[in-house]
Amino acid sequence: MSMNRMNREEFFAKLAGLDEERLRKVLWNLYWRGAAPVRERIEAEIAPAPPGPRARPRDEVPDPVRVREEVREFVALARAGSYLAGDRQVSPKERTRWRFTFRRLADEAQAALAAQDSRPAEDAVEALVDLACYVKSYDCFRSEDPMEAARFIVSDAVAALWGRMLTRYGAAVPAEHGMPQLVRWESRYGWTRTGFGAVSERETSLASVLARLLPDPDAWVACADEYLQALDRLAQTQPGRAKRVYDYDSSAYERKRRSGDLAEWHGMLLERLADYDAADRLTRLAAHSALAGAESLLFQARLAWRDGEADRARALVGEALTELPGHQELHTFAAEIGAPLPVRAQEAARRLSR
Repeated sequence: MSMNRMNREEFFAKLAGLDEERLRKVLWNLYWRGAAPVRERIEAEIAPAPPGPRARPRDEVPDPVRVREEVREFVALARAGSYLAGDRQVSPKERTRWRFTFRRLADEAQAALAAQDSRPAEDAVEALVDLACYVKSYDCFRSEDPMEAARFIVSDAVAALWGRMLTRYGAAVPAEHGMPQLVRWESRYGWTRTGFGAVSERETSLASVLARLLPDPDAWVACADEYLQALDRLAQTQPGRAKRVYDYDSSAYERKRRSGDLAEWHGMLLERLADYDAADRLTRLAAHSALAGAESLLFQARLAWRDGEADRARALVGEALTELPGHQELHTFAAEIGAPLPVRAQEAARRLSR
């Protein structure tokens, strides 16, 4: 059944002919006769606004401990579903205003990074980024695209966090803490659900954020070592036998997704580590069990081609194209090294050329 609805302009044009008394009557009928969610929404909208927080001078740094505690409470309630259902811990009005709370906490957490003891603020930013990654796949708020609604740009928050860690601790600590965060947070297509909008347009990959921050070859090698250790820990937690449901291998899917999300970072390491006398890290990365799929095969093929193993590189590209016959980057690299295309990849190439 089709649904005919007025758009915003048509609706406002209809309301323009009503006086204040008529508008009150319409709203009362909607409130009195409407379903419970409609009544709650109207009550939230007409409730008097609570007094706002005292305006903070520009140079005043928020208390990092207070911000961390507020963030922890907010994240715990969100993950528990309190902003979705009738949980008494969160009022109906607050459930509709969650995005303003999220935005305020995000701004305060990043501002608190300037405190002399910034560790509580670092914890707060980390918790908010973890939540942003979580709500991309799971509902915690009444929103079709939570991060777009909250105007939270994950890559900007992570840049502020890693930049502060680099300034305060030097390169060693950001590598130790930042590499597990990179593995956990990096997202090839951003952190909004739709990939469209003002927030999505301003997002950048975390690999590019990191590349801007690392000061010298030693920092790159330190990050590569910590990154491999982070992957080692992931591999140790993987089940010995993959869990299958109707021939769906969830463990294999996670390894393939991880390889795709981190492909840009792997490309940066491939470009640099050989020149920094750290090519052995690339060999470990290419064979790592925490990665799988066509993106991992492409990395192995690039490494083999760089090492002069042309036949192996072509074979790896063919294997990857069998899995993803329409992958544009694989087609480009196959053309560069003269790798033969599998049948399905040939069909995809003809479609791409049109």
